[in-house]
Amino acid sequence: TYQEVTPSPIRTGIGNFFANLADVWSTLNNALQLKPAQTLETGARVVVNSVVGILGVFDVATPLKLERHPEDFGQTLGYWGVPSGPYVVLPLLGPSTLRDGASLPVDTKGNLVRHLEEVPARNTLTVINLVDKRARLLKATDQVDAMAIDKYTFVRDVFLQKRLSDVWDGNPPDRSGADPAPG
Repeated sequence: TYQEVTPSPIRTGIGNFFANLADVWSTLNNALQLKPAQTLETGARVVVNSVVGILGVFDVATPLKLERHPEDFGQTLGYWGVPSGPYVVLPLLGPSTLRDGASLPVDTKGNLVRHLEEVPARNTLTVINLVDKRARLLKATDQVDAMAIDKYTFVRDVFLQKRLSDVWDGNPPDRSGADPAPG
């Protein structure tokens, strides 16, 4: 319903707004991973999109060649050598690992919306963000349904490969099953 009722430019603006908020947390995680270039570039994205892009509704940083370097606390822990641990599926949250699941409380603290004192505004923004994320994942869900014979195994394998790639910034080691620290 959200996709059918909400015009595409508004959905794009909503996604941009929440991506800009997430970039604030990514900036800190890039710094914690001792990545000065990514820290500066992601921080510059936040400033440019917040000021020129009207709180991030418009992504003006991408045309300026300021790349997004998304990082979360699970990746930061992985950078510092914390192994991923077993794969788990968290109720309502979906695929994760023990490391990523344990980092969720820290990532939640990094969510700027959670710091709003006005409860109705905080709750409204949280629901809008969740609906927008879910709408963006619908195509992926349809593709998994169409492609995978064993959906659990397919999702697990793709998730673990992606997280390993995320921790290693797209250049994971050439060892199957290995999850050593990139540092």
